[in-house]
Amino acid sequence: QVKLVESGGGLVQPGRSLRLSCAASGFFFSSSAMSWYRQAPGKERELVATITNTGGSTNYADSVKGRFTIFRDNTKNFMYLQMNSLKPEDTAVYYCAKCPSVSRQTMCLGPDYWGQGTQVTVSS
Repeated sequence: QVKLVESGGGLVQPGRSLRLSCAASGFFFSSSAMSWYRQAPGKERELVATITNTGGSTNYADSVKGRFTIFRDNTKNFMYLQMNSLKPEDTAVYYCAKCPSVSRQTMCLGPDYWGQGTQVTVSS
């Protein structure tokens, strides 16, 4: 069955960096677009970044553009989110998601599988 497992979250000071990983199994990883979502306390889950199956196209939420980078390694069935210049407002649970389809702008149109999430806390 499809399994997505996030790792790499933790407590980090503002301005520092963190890299999240998502280990995927149970499906043809190299054939699927993937995304990162996040959910802060009291807020709705939001799309952070999406990457096409080949990694040739990406899309980011305006709030993270220029600071976060999504990338993938199809030889290892892993997806990553490099987060730089972290801000307190980036504090959230981050989720890896499998996207069966994306828009022309490479936005996930609705995941069909989710990971369990990893907590990222940005605080001094």
